[in-house]
Amino acid sequence: MKESIHGEKTASEPQDRVTELIEQQTAISEVLRAIANSPHDLQPIFDAILDSATRLCRADSGALRLSEEGGLRLVAVRGDPFLVSQVWSSIPVLAEKGSLPDRLAASRLPTHIPDFTALEGDHRDDFLITVVNAGIRTGLFVPLLKDNEIVGIISLARKQVQPFTDKQISLFRDFAAQATIALESTRRERQYREAQMALAHANRVATMGQLTASIAHEIKQPIAAARTYAAAALRFLDKSPPDVAEVREALTCIVNETGRTSDVVDRIGSLIKKAPPRKEVVDLNAAILEAIALTRSEAVKTGVTVGTQLAGELPRIRCDRVQLQQVMLNLIVNAIQSMSGVEDGNRELHISTVSIEPEGVCVAVRDTGHGLRPESLPRLFEPFYTTKPDGMGMGLSISRSIVEAHGGRLWATRCEPRGALFQFTIPAD
Repeated sequence: MKESIHGEKTASEPQDRVTELIEQQTAISEVLRAIANSPHDLQPIFDAILDSATRLCRADSGALRLSEEGGLRLVAVRGDPFLVSQVWSSIPVLAEKGSLPDRLAASRLPTHIPDFTALEGDHRDDFLITVVNAGIRTGLFVPLLKDNEIVGIISLARKQVQPFTDKQISLFRDFAAQATIALESTRRERQYREAQMALAHANRVATMGQLTASIAHEIKQPIAAARTYAAAALRFLDKSPPDVAEVREALTCIVNETGRTSDVVDRIGSLIKKAPPRKEVVDLNAAILEAIALTRSEAVKTGVTVGTQLAGELPRIRCDRVQLQQVMLNLIVNAIQSMSGVEDGNRELHISTVSIEPEGVCVAVRDTGHGLRPESLPRLFEPFYTTKPDGMGMGLSISRSIVEAHGGRLWATRCEPRGALFQFTIPAD
């Protein structure tokens, strides 16, 4: 009988191991799926890590803390609804330096505590007392390490004194190691995107600086007109009898001109403001006309004639209006600057939109400047590559990143006998 039982046990061990491996791979797959579905938001990834870990090790709840200067900050809690809503609310969000979680993370090794109430000595700090009073009895802690640096710590908890098995501890340790790789990859991607956003914002501010004279003219013009209408209204009031109809018309004109000023200020504010991307249905032609309006005085100063050919019926597009206008500003300003040194021939800037199937919309910006050198074309959109003496080499690189983030593409072509053509597509909604 003993031999029979031993034989059955031996036969079941490979099956148990296969089951464990499947559960572990399923857990990792769920984390990777969360990463794919939430490239810009870490919270769903934190939740997926904890959901998978608590299920993998049959725990009642799990918590994830990430390392920061002051200690380990609680960023996610999952599991038993009562523990999550009631118990964890009494546990400090920041486990400060020297606290139990901080010491366990510093060990860089998994720590299994079968019974919190049995701990004595240095372990019995305020954090431990809070945990015990909250109703947690058994805990398992695994530090998250990247090149031996502490990234954070995952903890699993049980409401009853029910130690984790060696197999569960081993499974959790392996899972935590893979989750750390996935988590760090996501965090680096997010840091890269935040750096891109910061560069894009800096580029917008720099462009606004270049257009200072143009913007000042756009604001001064309606203000001067409003002052003229106000003076006329006063003269009409001084008549005997007052010409009320003329006064009403002058006041209406003042309202319109001040509205124009307000629109210019609002456009500048939205372009300079550092705000997260927001995709919405945008009137592409209107957005382009606003960008042209901001550069009108710059074009006049340089002797550039601006022409447009905007398609009447365009498919709906969903994009970030400010980012799209940043692309247009970069292309328009580059075109105007490229024509500033042209001595012979007309300086003409032509902007058009057209519906294309099945991509969506194509925007084209063409100038009659000196054109693009063949050797510069392959590097035109590289970061920090510039053909201008005082250029930063970021405008076109950022513009391409913005267009590609919207699912489109941006490219440049040489024109004959001179000039350049920049085009980009935006997919239909």
